[in-house]
Amino acid sequence: MPRWESDAQGRLERAALELFETQGFERTSVAQIARTAGLTERSFYRYFPDKREVLFADNELEAHLVAQVEAADPSLSPIEALLTALGTADEVFHPRDFLLRRIKVIAANPALAERDLIKLADIADALARALERRGVEPGKARFIIDVAIAISRRATSRWLAEPDTALSELVAQAAAELFETVTPPAPTVR
Repeated sequence: MPRWESDAQGRLERAALELFETQGFERTSVAQIARTAGLTERSFYRYFPDKREVLFADNELEAHLVAQVEAADPSLSPIEALLTALGTADEVFHPRDFLLRRIKVIAANPALAERDLIKLADIADALARALERRGVEPGKARFIIDVAIAISRRATSRWLAEPDTALSELVAQAAAELFETVTPPAPTVR
């Protein structure tokens, strides 16, 4: 590919994923990724500090979710604002096939799995700050984030498996399941 072709970052991400799948993360070098993308190593380092970051450099999801929480109707409870935001995450996700492949590569490598958890923690911190700006006490904001992330994980795994169902619908279903699980049953009258 010529060096001037557009979407260098995307080409590097796709090349890295392909190489990680075929030969493993540990056996893939930055030079190989750059060469497969039709770029130089120097170009690679313009976008990513190391080969691990090639799967985690996109901060678009964090920015999108924070903006959604901050723009949410003030009448929504903090959990409602957060779940509504999480239900829109599919607006910025990579194509479903790329995400499924990425998940498999991350699961197969402890260093990538660790980085995935760090990235999730960064997003959680940013969302907690967004809730705090809405007036939520910090400890409560963190608790709400933890609950919402559990709901989001369940919904996202279903969304990846059920392409015809909207993510927002799956977030609502997962939230309903959680609330049903933790709500004590009504007493039976004898």
